[in-house]
Amino acid sequence: MKVNFMKNPIKILAISVLALSISLFVLSIGFQISEIYINTTPSLPVGFYKVADEPIVSGAYVAFCPPQDAVFDMAMDRSYINSGDCPGGYGLLLKRIFARSGDRVLIDQAGIFVNGEHLPNSAQLKIDAEGHALPQYHLDQRVLDDSEYLLLSNVNPQSFDARYFGLIARDQIKQVVRPIFTWSH
Repeated sequence: MKVNFMKNPIKILAISVLALSISLFVLSIGFQISEIYINTTPSLPVGFYKVADEPIVSGAYVAFCPPQDAVFDMAMDRSYINSGDCPGGYGLLLKRIFARSGDRVLIDQAGIFVNGEHLPNSAQLKIDAEGHALPQYHLDQRVLDDSEYLLLSNVNPQSFDARYFGLIARDQIKQVVRPIFTWSH
């Protein structure tokens, strides 16, 4: 029996979509098992990041669950962050550590200063790309304690990071991740 697929393009499309969906599902399971994250946001270089058994140090990339609060509720409502398995229904975020215990930090509208040095791309924006007002987090200069971390993006001046939500507690950080294959946006 000979089947003429040209007579039924809807079936071809449906089979193709089903095959692609199944492939993506299987691939996502494989990534979860192998502890690989796919970053598609402009906050860090786009690409693949693997969980690493390494200490949480300045400069490391980390995956963290945002704390449940009004700022992250707003971020989820505006699609700055995805939904996921963290408390509050938030998804894990990937950011880089720029300050930790013993570092002096100041956060204001001009930007973030760590140990007196102004971090690039750290000035707070007043509104997002849609014209919505952004939270304006402020931290008078102080030394961070053992449970506080400053997480942000140094590659995207429009990233939703410490400029808007402040410091992250150690218990929010779930793991250190290392880039394994990234590319520019």
